[in-house]
Amino acid sequence: MTPYLSSSQINLYLLCGLKYKFQYIDEIPKRFKSSGLAFGSAIHSALSWYHKQMMNGNGVTIDRLHKIFDADWYSLKTENEIRFKAGEEEMKLVVLGKEMLAQYFELPKKKVKGTEIPFSVPLFNSENGHSAAIELEGVIDLIEEDDSITEFKTSAQTMDPQEVENHLQLTIYSYAFERISHKPAKSLKIVNFVKSKKPKLITMDTMRDKDDYQRLYLLAGQILKGIQQRVFFPRTSFMCKDCEYRENCKTWKGN
Repeated sequence: MTPYLSSSQINLYLLCGLKYKFQYIDEIPKRFKSSGLAFGSAIHSALSWYHKQMMNGNGVTIDRLHKIFDADWYSLKTENEIRFKAGEEEMKLVVLGKEMLAQYFELPKKKVKGTEIPFSVPLFNSENGHSAAIELEGVIDLIEEDDSITEFKTSAQTMDPQEVENHLQLTIYSYAFERISHKPAKSLKIVNFVKSKKPKLITMDTMRDKDDYQRLYLLAGQILKGIQQRVFFPRTSFMCKDCEYRENCKTWKGN
C-alpha cells in the first residue's frame, strides 16, 4: 500500500515530531480541543454549507448561516472539551464568528464549482518525472467556477505575505488541481479571518510553479523517511502550553 501524507501531517511533523507520533502513530485520543481549532472548524463547516447552497441555487439568509454556525459550535462542544485561553469567553467568540461570517456574506458572490473537495494524487519529481511513492491527500476548501482555489484561515493576527507565499497547503492544493485537471489553477488565495477586536477579512493572492512542486517533492520525501525510520522527538515552543498531548510529552521516555 502506497504511503500517504497530507499538509496537516507534514506541518505537524515539522512542528513537533513527537506530537505527530502521538496523533498519527499511537493514535492517542486528544483530551481536549483548543478554542482556536474549534472556532476554525465551526467557521469552515458554516462556509462549506453556504457554498453548497450557492451551488444548488438555494437562497441563503445571514440568519440561516448564523444558525448553521451555532449548530456546528454546539456539536463541537458536545463531542469535545473545548479549552479556552486565559481571558477568552465563549459567548464573545461565538459573536466574533458570526460577525466574520456576516462580512463574508456581504462580499460579491462568485459562482462555485466545488467545496470541500477531497483528493488523492501521486507525488512526482517535477524535474525528471520520478515517483516519490507517496500519495498526497487532502480536501480543497473552495474552487470557483474560473478555477480559482481558495483556502480559509482563521488567525489571531493578519497572516504575513511571506507566510502566504510559503503556505504548504496551497502548494499541495495547486499541485493536486494540476494533476487532476491537467491545467494550472487560475489563482490561489487565502481568505484570512482575523480574530481582532474588530474582526476583519483579508484576501491574499499567490501562485505556485514547478520549483514549488519540486521543493514539495523533496520535503515530503525526507519527512516520509523520518517517519519510516521512527525519528520522533519533541520540539519545545510557545505552543507547548496549549498542546493536547502535553501530559504525554512529560512522561515520554524516548521510546
